[in-house]
Amino acid sequence: MLRSKLRSLLVGAGSALAVAGVALAPTTASAAPALPSHTPASVSETAVASSADGFWSCTIPSGYTYTNTQNTLNCSTGGGFRTMYYVQPPSDGLWACTTMPGYTYTNTQNTLNCSTSGGFRTMYLLRAPETGLWACTVPPGFTYTNTQNTLNCSTSGGFRTMYYLRAL
Repeated sequence: MLRSKLRSLLVGAGSALAVAGVALAPTTASAAPALPSHTPASVSETAVASSADGFWSCTIPSGYTYTNTQNTLNCSTGGGFRTMYYVQPPSDGLWACTTMPGYTYTNTQNTLNCSTSGGFRTMYLLRAPETGLWACTVPPGFTYTNTQNTLNCSTSGGFRTMYYLRAL
């Protein structure tokens, strides 16, 4: 008897939660495009995009960005540790430690991957600009038709403006 009452109570509670979940689910009533969600990448995910094109270097060559750092004696010219960079050409969807000309970014995260002095630094999700992209900057040759305040573009923990791009 007690077992059947408990089972009925649990089934009823589960049904109530399901109904509440549907009732509380967000709906979109406007034609404004959805803002991308902030999903920080892990260290292994940052190396996935075009990692075959990257290499460790003591300098950052022109036209390249970097996606990771390490302290090493290999780059030292006078003794002591120096920063070595994992450099890659910029590409769409690459988490990079710098922004690059010809690209915008759509997300940021604080990470130790980009650190040259032991502290947290900002990493940017590079994207090739195109009409219909929510971006943190408006690159040359583009304008914007909508804005939203978001934490996605933050480099210091506060809200920043995100732009809905349109090519000129």
